[in-house]
Amino acid sequence: MFSYISLEERVPQTHPLRKLRAAVVALLATMNREFDAVYARRGRPSVPPEMLLKALLLQILFSIRSERQLVEAVNYNLLYRWFVGLNIEDKVWDHSTFSANRERLFNEDLARAFFERVKHTADWAKLTSDEHFSVDGTLIEAWAEPLSFKRRDDDSASPPGRNPEVDFKGQERCNDTHASTTDADARLFKKSQGDKSRLCHMGHILMENRNGLIVDVEITHASGTAEREAALAMLKRRDNKNKRATVGADKGYDSKAFIKGCRKLKVTPHVAAKDKHSAVDARITRHEGYKTSQKVRKRIEEAFGWIKTVGGLAKTKLIGQAKLTGQALLCFATYNLVRMGSIGGWWDAHHA
Repeated sequence: MFSYISLEERVPQTHPLRKLRAAVVALLATMNREFDAVYARRGRPSVPPEMLLKALLLQILFSIRSERQLVEAVNYNLLYRWFVGLNIEDKVWDHSTFSANRERLFNEDLARAFFERVKHTADWAKLTSDEHFSVDGTLIEAWAEPLSFKRRDDDSASPPGRNPEVDFKGQERCNDTHASTTDADARLFKKSQGDKSRLCHMGHILMENRNGLIVDVEITHASGTAEREAALAMLKRRDNKNKRATVGADKGYDSKAFIKGCRKLKVTPHVAAKDKHSAVDARITRHEGYKTSQKVRKRIEEAFGWIKTVGGLAKTKLIGQAKLTGQALLCFATYNLVRMGSIGGWWDAHHA
């Protein structure tokens, strides 16, 4: 007895993933040159880059914790099979094969190419502004334990045991003399006085103020100047560089170097002023647009909250800054797609 089941018929016509999938397929169709550059034509068959990227989108959208669980879910979930482009009788990849192909195929360049395609789609739909922006940074905890933070010149063997007792009391540990043996790109850092120091990376985003879409992403080492340096780098990369613009930011950006750097890039810095020794003067605060920027810039926290609670970036499971950059770009590209769907009225998270 045979049963012919069409996955296309199993997915309701009103399901929000239908329009999301259509948008993703259209974007991936423009990336053939990038896929051809990384897809191996010889050797063992690999996971097609298009399917790999769509599976990673599912992992972000549905907060699937690991690639092992992702592959398992794709195996038995008809909706996931349909989304990535597998038929019901197709064999799903082994999780180790999927992870190996993700390591080889999904690099920072490919992730940024997809992110830029999503951004250009938003530009074409007139959903973005090229005049008013907001900027901010956040800490992303590294996949490294404090025990791995050792002196650079320490060649001694680690204490035996799975979780050995190590006493750091009285020892001064800093990034100049110490490094993590697990993730060399991680830095010991804390963002506020009341917080504890932890091994982390720092993520930065540039948001346009019209609809709160993310237009640029940067991952750097965690440091006291990283936020301002990354903000200037992203503003320098913005479209229409010759057009005057504004950028809203919190008090952490209130410095003479950042104000001067913004003005050099033809950007008016709408930065929240410190209570003492502020570099923000009346030339900035007297305009009505300053108050608007200070109000709108707080929406940038929504993007950070989404990628940490839904996208799984509260603590990265990848080692190294380059891999984290690719993961962050894909997370924010997915956030933009969801946001664009909400604006267009076809994405309903509760319905999904």
